[in-house]
Amino acid sequence: MEEYKKEVFLTTSNILLTSSQFFLRNFEVLKKNTMNHFLSLLCIFLLMLKSIASFSQTVKGTSQEVNTTTPKNIVLLIGDGMGLSQISAGFFYGDQPSNFERFPVVGLLKTSASSDLITDSAASGTAYASGIKTYNGAIGMTKDTVAVKTIVELVSESDMSTGLIATSSITHATPASFYAHVASRRSYEEIATFLPHSDVDFFAGGGLKFFSERSDGRDLISELEQQGFELSTQSLPKQPSEKKQAILLAEDALPTMLEGRGNFLPEATQLALDHLSENTNGFFLMVEGSQIDWGGHANDADYLIAEQLDFDTTIGVVLAYMIENPDTLLIVTADHETGGFTLATDTGDYNKIKPSFSTTGHSASLIPIFAKGPGANLFGGIYENTGVFHKIMDLLENR
Repeated sequence: MEEYKKEVFLTTSNILLTSSQFFLRNFEVLKKNTMNHFLSLLCIFLLMLKSIASFSQTVKGTSQEVNTTTPKNIVLLIGDGMGLSQISAGFFYGDQPSNFERFPVVGLLKTSASSDLITDSAASGTAYASGIKTYNGAIGMTKDTVAVKTIVELVSESDMSTGLIATSSITHATPASFYAHVASRRSYEEIATFLPHSDVDFFAGGGLKFFSERSDGRDLISELEQQGFELSTQSLPKQPSEKKQAILLAEDALPTMLEGRGNFLPEATQLALDHLSENTNGFFLMVEGSQIDWGGHANDADYLIAEQLDFDTTIGVVLAYMIENPDTLLIVTADHETGGFTLATDTGDYNKIKPSFSTTGHSASLIPIFAKGPGANLFGGIYENTGVFHKIMDLLENR
């Protein structure tokens, strides 16, 4: 933006200088010729000044149309279990250039939980959703098991729309952290009870059984419909609904990419963007590539890489949306790294890569964060994962 302002200043100055030089060069004509000549020159000079004013107004209008420092919309993409090697895999195994190359701002996050050096998805999800450190397993709770407001609840107070997408159950740790408040991430049925009465306007993922086949007999499907949701359980709708949208396409987690999940994640993200864009006050959308993590836990490189490439494609969907909606901030990060994943040499051959793992659990590696759009410059550097929440809220407070 600063470069743009310099261009405007130089262009305006050049027009003014040219106009002045023209008038001074022809000043002698004023003394030698008739009043008609004088008036003609004066008119030309005034027209030049009018052009300057018109140009300045156009520039002013342009700067008002696109706010380059404060976002209207915020999209947070979380690759569960995605460390630097997982991201790097997309560069070597993808058919297209990785969308991660398109980000101007990159940083690193420290992810330890309050209870452990190595975080789980619940504590990390709560850090992103509520800006606090908590114990592993906590969903929307402090380390003393006190409920804490989530970003979904906070931005809804400003009449922004909100959406959540996952390839796991929608009651799994990361998405749950944005709308529920429970002491244990394994309390899936309890987590599900928060969603019909939450501030979420759009959600898509798996987990139908936690709403319809419950041990307590409670019918959360009816509650969703009573709260104004249009429910889809067979396939992803082609068009956004005028109602709130609830999309539950599997009893628990969605199939893996290798099992034929197809384009669910990028297409659900596009649908969410179309749905949430109807709100002129803006929106917050969280999208999780849930199963990158599961490929890491299984030490299955093919599984992990397929999920990583699907996540990369989804990033491209949001970047394409931002071309027509430049007031959107995109943040891409992970909750933690899983598997101690490495792109190693294959028996010492430096022209062959052999994906390898050092654990079936999580690791303590710093996590990359990428940002593009209004306010992206705030997300560079090395800082705690809780800082992501606070940076987002600072940007929204300045709207």
